[in-house]
Amino acid sequence: MIPVAEFKQFTEQQPAFKILKPWWDVLAEYITIAMLMIGVFGCTLQITQDKIICLPNHTSADVVSQISCQEFTQSSQAPNASEEDPSSSTPSPIATTVPPREMSGLRNNLDLQQYSFINQMCYETALHWYAKYFPYLVVIHTLIFIICGNFWFKFPGTSSKIEHFISILGKCFDSPWTTRALSEVSGETTQEQNADRELSKPNSEETSPATTELPATQKLVAETSSASVLDKKEGEQAKALFEKVKKFRHHVEEGDLLYSMYMRQTILKVCKFVLITVYNAALVGKIHFIVPCSVHTEEMTGYNSFCCNHTKAHLFSKLAISYLCFLGVYGLTCFYTLYWLFRRPLKEYSFRYVREETGISDIPDVKNDFAFVLHLVDQYDSLYSKRFAVFLSEVSESRLRQLNLNHEWPADKLRQKLQQTPEGRLELHLFKLPGLPDTVFEVVETESLKLEMITEAHIPPLVSKLIRLEELSLFNCSAKVQHASLAYLRDHLRILQIKFDDIKEIPLWIFSLRALEELHLIGLLSHDLSKNAAIESLRELKSLKLLVLKSNLSKVPQTVTEVASHLQKLSIQNDGTKLLTVNALKRLSLLKELELIRCDLERIPHAVFSLNNLQMLDLKDNSLHTIEEIISLQHCRKLNVLKLWHNQIAYIPEHIRKLKGLEELCLNRNKILVLPPQLFLCTKLRHLDLSFNEIRELPPEVGVLQMLQYLALTGNFLEDLPNELFFCQKLKTLKVGQNKLTSLNPKIGSLVSLLRLDIKGNRIDVLPPELGGCVGLKKSGFVVELSLLETLPLDLRDRLSEE
Repeated sequence: MIPVAEFKQFTEQQPAFKILKPWWDVLAEYITIAMLMIGVFGCTLQITQDKIICLPNHTSADVVSQISCQEFTQSSQAPNASEEDPSSSTPSPIATTVPPREMSGLRNNLDLQQYSFINQMCYETALHWYAKYFPYLVVIHTLIFIICGNFWFKFPGTSSKIEHFISILGKCFDSPWTTRALSEVSGETTQEQNADRELSKPNSEETSPATTELPATQKLVAETSSASVLDKKEGEQAKALFEKVKKFRHHVEEGDLLYSMYMRQTILKVCKFVLITVYNAALVGKIHFIVPCSVHTEEMTGYNSFCCNHTKAHLFSKLAISYLCFLGVYGLTCFYTLYWLFRRPLKEYSFRYVREETGISDIPDVKNDFAFVLHLVDQYDSLYSKRFAVFLSEVSESRLRQLNLNHEWPADKLRQKLQQTPEGRLELHLFKLPGLPDTVFEVVETESLKLEMITEAHIPPLVSKLIRLEELSLFNCSAKVQHASLAYLRDHLRILQIKFDDIKEIPLWIFSLRALEELHLIGLLSHDLSKNAAIESLRELKSLKLLVLKSNLSKVPQTVTEVASHLQKLSIQNDGTKLLTVNALKRLSLLKELELIRCDLERIPHAVFSLNNLQMLDLKDNSLHTIEEIISLQHCRKLNVLKLWHNQIAYIPEHIRKLKGLEELCLNRNKILVLPPQLFLCTKLRHLDLSFNEIRELPPEVGVLQMLQYLALTGNFLEDLPNELFFCQKLKTLKVGQNKLTSLNPKIGSLVSLLRLDIKGNRIDVLPPELGGCVGLKKSGFVVELSLLETLPLDLRDRLSEE
């Protein structure tokens, strides 16, 4: 016997699997239970009671067809009449042809054993197999139906997916986020629609945003801040559910194994039903109450023909009819299942009604096995699909992510990350976050917001709370803004920096910031900017004064001319790509500062000479070998800063004297050998940097530069300094380190304004005590070897150490 404990696992799984059992499968399951009870009841009777009882027939017969058990039954009912008047019995048709032979049994005192033997022999040889094995057939058929109906719950390829789905579905149904998302996300959608309707009302350009757009924004802020939030544990659990649903959907939507398995087992049940119905209907009539039997046992018992009584025939016939009735109902459920499977496409599932009911419009439709299991779930309870759909929505996920971010990054924690930029602004730098926390907009003292490598940054209307915000930096972060957010940024943002790897990361809304004064674009742009939609128009940037392009441009963009009337500084910093076309510069007549850095320029571009208002020109890190064109810079009458550093310049032309207005000249990091005396005719020079060249001598004409405050000669081959240098009484910084000086001129004491002196890396042995005349020089501004510092008088060393 099979112990009941073997069925424990099967019964424990039913509560979980019932979600995927539609009503017809449930009905079929109860029918199979009824059929199984019929089979078990029949098997019990078959085992516990006598199977057949046989009595001898006094008429001899060679074959079973010659035995007339009906006559025997009648004669047995009236034995006396038959013995008293044999002639009164009507002879059988067989008797007319073959005269019957009277038989008489042997007297051997073995009647019980004889008839037990006859019963067994007749049961095995004379009883029809269907009458013998009917209960067992019922049990076997029912077990096959049970296996067919539950096979996909046990098959490894499908059971794992089903268990995974049921587990996720139950957690999604019970998750606190499901209920809150159905209210919060739909409520948020309604708020956004109301705000868009409010902001879409026609307003004149002169209308102040504070009186039209901001009230709707403030309303959204107030309503959003009052929304309920999840605790940290619930938020993490909901976040994990989103990931599980995504992975399960990706795994299941690729195939249709569940659908195919369910279809195949249904078809198998139909075929099995037809087969069983046909042969049972044909054989149920084979169950007889009286069964003739012929056994050649004359020598042992004295008889060779017997009439047997199948004791359970009447009950088995009734059980068979009942079984066929249940089987018919079971077959109807199978045919209805086929009808349901073919009535409509079950490999597609639409959440259209859920989207309309909840207001979550981004719930995607699903297909294949994912769609099929959802169709089955709908047969159980459509509420499961509705609540499960919340975890397919990106809007719901983003809202949950936002809540989790708000928990992880409260305003106090963000306020601790505030740092001061070199420009003096309070900057909040957020790096590698999954989104932008709403709590950022509670740190109202923020003046600069830097977002770096944030995957999904959405700037909500809450940005209007940052009343001090002037600068926004988006580094590898494509930020999206709502209409109300853009209305605020358009009138308040002054500085914008965007760093990108792909040109598609540049948000197009930045070109509508009419109050923007500085725009920095850092990343690789296409060489043909005429086809580049990313910077197709700067026309709306009415206040732009500074434009920085750190890229790989081969020509100056024509769109730059759209801001020619107010652009004051243009900086193009290439990655070494040769800048071939610069004609667009001619139209920037009001440009004051121009930087062309790492553009592989071999000469000073001629377009620069037409910039009459140019004050600063920076050609750092190019391929300049000669600067003969420098004479043309005299047309730039306002030019006072010229930076030609980090090039290959070998000499300075004499006509540099034409640049009378120069105040700052940077020629460091070149290959200059000789300084022409004409250089020092630029008498307005305040800053002169000639460091890291190959200069061997400093001309005495340097003393003409009475306005000079900064002189750098570090990294050259100077062996001494001319006395005329110390006529520059306004000199504050002197750098002559890493040269070949053997001594320091005692006249250095005449530089009373000197604040910083660098002589480290020379061949000087002793420092002159005249350094005491440099009253402004302190130890912090004196770069020298410690051993040399010890050569100074003690009182001078003490004075230098004073701060």
